[in-house]
Amino acid sequence: MATSRRLLSVITLFMKMLIFSISGKISWCANAGEVEDDIIWGASEGDAIQQLTWNVTYGIRSPLGTYQKVLLINNQFPGPEIDTVTNTNLLINVYNSLNEPFLITWNGIWQRRTSWQDGVLGTNCPIPPGRNFTYFFQVKDQIGSYFYFPSTGFLKAAGGYGGLKIDNRIIIPLPYPVPNGDVFLLIGDWYNTNHTDLQARLDQGGRLGPPDGVVINGKGPFGEFLTVDQGKTYRLRICNVGISTSLNFRIASHKLTVVETEGSHTKQNSYENLDIHVGQCYSVLVTCNQPSADYYMVASTRFTTPVLNGIGVVHYSNSGTKVSGPLPPGPTVEIGYSLNQFRTITWNLTANAARPNPQGSFHYGMINVTETAVLEGASTAINGKQRYAVNSISYVNPDTPLKLADYFNIGGVFSMNFPRNPSGGSAFLGVFVLNTVYRGFLELVFQNDENIVQSWHIDGYTAFIVGANGGKWTSASRKEYNLLDAVARSTLQVYPQSWTAVLMELDNVGMWNLRSQIWERQYLGEQLYFKVPNPDGSFRNEADIPPNALRCGRAIGH
Repeated sequence: MATSRRLLSVITLFMKMLIFSISGKISWCANAGEVEDDIIWGASEGDAIQQLTWNVTYGIRSPLGTYQKVLLINNQFPGPEIDTVTNTNLLINVYNSLNEPFLITWNGIWQRRTSWQDGVLGTNCPIPPGRNFTYFFQVKDQIGSYFYFPSTGFLKAAGGYGGLKIDNRIIIPLPYPVPNGDVFLLIGDWYNTNHTDLQARLDQGGRLGPPDGVVINGKGPFGEFLTVDQGKTYRLRICNVGISTSLNFRIASHKLTVVETEGSHTKQNSYENLDIHVGQCYSVLVTCNQPSADYYMVASTRFTTPVLNGIGVVHYSNSGTKVSGPLPPGPTVEIGYSLNQFRTITWNLTANAARPNPQGSFHYGMINVTETAVLEGASTAINGKQRYAVNSISYVNPDTPLKLADYFNIGGVFSMNFPRNPSGGSAFLGVFVLNTVYRGFLELVFQNDENIVQSWHIDGYTAFIVGANGGKWTSASRKEYNLLDAVARSTLQVYPQSWTAVLMELDNVGMWNLRSQIWERQYLGEQLYFKVPNPDGSFRNEADIPPNALRCGRAIGH
């Protein structure tokens, strides 16, 4: 009987998804009460469904004064902000009106039990030009600040990104007074060259080189104008949506109190300025307690010469004074400064998580490590062209997504034996997957022997960032781990000639992307996938393939 009801629920939901995909207009299903239980594509009974319709097109904009082709979503640059509440089921119908394949990925969203919706080429076939695809996933047990962006080709350099805000439910109080305002600030480096030309440069074996400037919410110098009321406190959700460069954010004469990063409440430390590495998001509280005036808001490049500045304005509503004078000073090349700041950003053990359960109840430091992998990302050359590799393997996208090949048992697409330690050998092209054990506890070490700051992202998971230091990681480095209040997040930096270590429980079944957030490196091979297997094939561990899943490559006909 239960099986029959479940089948009816699947058919009903599929028909509604189909209608929504075709029309993009129909309003349906105020909640998901019709779904039998929480095994249908990650949806949970009784949780709300929020539907969105997006049309992705090209447009002409001039973020830094040079007119160029950018990516628009519903004619917006940046794209629309997603404003939702934890446990909501998001249904997002995306029309690809470009002349190239397209996918969107949801940076930092766990996608519990449904990597089918991850929006990267290893799990999804791209949406062909002139076609649409409806994403359907739940922001399960998450709160905080995230963003989305295009994952195919080099489209990330053209925009197409936007903020994704997940609010707490009323029964879960914030660990600070509700602010008077809530604003996304999407900061990032920007190239005046069209993304197709940047991609061609990489395809020919070249490198990107430095960016042309820094934008704030897609705007150049003095374009972003934030009006505030004197005496009030605002939550700024700041995400580095760029493709290559760490940034430092500051507001003249104002403190930044960090309260959250990628879904984790943090200890509420205040800073004059804050380093935000590629792909990272922070929430800060800013109290407008200064004399009535206008103040510089600056996002400047870190560890670069020269330093490039993105400049905006914080305008007090009762101000009659325009911003003037020198920019507020910030750090430039000081690695030690950034590392020390990084170590002060820790978990708030007294705050509630997305569900009414104290975060400190998960004593990660008392769990025995069952698996270890050391990943070394490096610049290399293969066949005379610039490439990047992880443990000497430079990833290439196969014609069939790994997730589909795994589901349909299609052989010859990938190998399961990704090496768990750097080999020291010559780099080569390949498609290798790191195999893990369901419910294992993974120690993942990122080793950086280069002279740049690396940035890494783990899809489908947050990980406890337990340690970072200079030199080579060894087993003795575990003595330095923070096993009490390390912050949990999905994006982490690795400083030059240094290592960063994380711990994560492998409880989210699926095929997940682990990539460099520096897009030149990702595009040229610095990524891999790891598989968390479903031990018994149960839909309670992993949702089944969605009925609207696209087929491509060797999966056509399955």
